[in-house]
Amino acid sequence: MKRDARIYLAGHRGLVGSAIFRRLEAEGFVNIITRSHAELDLTNQKAVNDFFAQQQPDYVFLAAAKVGGIQANNTYPADFIYHNLMIEANVINAAYRHRVEGLLFLGSSCIYPRLAGQPMVEDSLLTGTLEPTNEPYAIAKIAGIKLCESYNRQYGTDYRSAMPTNLYGPYDNFNLENSHVIPALIRKFHDAKVNNAPLMEVWGTGNARREFLYVDDMADACVYLMELDETTYAANTTPMLSHINIGTGQDVTIRELAELIKAVIGFEGEIVFDVTKPDGAPRKLLDTSRLTSLGWQPSFSLKKGLVGAYQWYLGNLGEVRG
Repeated sequence: MKRDARIYLAGHRGLVGSAIFRRLEAEGFVNIITRSHAELDLTNQKAVNDFFAQQQPDYVFLAAAKVGGIQANNTYPADFIYHNLMIEANVINAAYRHRVEGLLFLGSSCIYPRLAGQPMVEDSLLTGTLEPTNEPYAIAKIAGIKLCESYNRQYGTDYRSAMPTNLYGPYDNFNLENSHVIPALIRKFHDAKVNNAPLMEVWGTGNARREFLYVDDMADACVYLMELDETTYAANTTPMLSHINIGTGQDVTIRELAELIKAVIGFEGEIVFDVTKPDGAPRKLLDTSRLTSLGWQPSFSLKKGLVGAYQWYLGNLGEVRG
């Protein structure tokens, strides 16, 4: 991508989009186009088409999505599938109609079957039943991959898909009603420390295993994938299996994660696991050999990333707590 190319970054205020914005700026890109939800409703097809007609972007990073943890996915399944389907359909179709040169669609590791072999290779997509707690969201993300592939096959476009593992870092969602595990634990451990609580409760048995990637590493990988020439990308994918995993290739138990966050925050009480609450999938570890073979590696260890995430939280308490 030329450094003066017009790049539309959808979802620039979220965890993923803000990290991609930081990375693009650091790489010297000077024409980054953004719109807030109030300025552009991506579920409105006419509004999206009018925006593309006016702005004529050369490239698109599609990081906009409705996201949340187990509780939010269980409570609002219709919202999760509807909003995500509408966003990706409108943006991808508008990109084709207005001759965008390249697009990167951001998915999630939840696209893989609940009991997929570990680590999960790209080929395991659509080989089994999804995790019930986030099935609507996962189906929407699978549809996004297939939209990109279908436009590529029918129209010769260059639309790519990246599937990051569980992400965390600056601008994460720390609302306990709909946050993911790391921001939820950071907030709960911080509150427990401030209040001198004797114990801190964590959902589930603590035995589920998860992989976590610092969001700035994810952003670096996304720009890396978009900068790959079309021949190289095509040589490492297939027309009907074109997504690439982004992760660290390492996982930890939720119990180990909780102990690590406890240490980073300095909470001195006891951790108690509520076994009546769901664990979700037993394990989610991505096979990242396809990406590493292309020359990319993460820079942040889990501990280093957690320290960065907590420092950001401390510096933005007023904003994240409302």
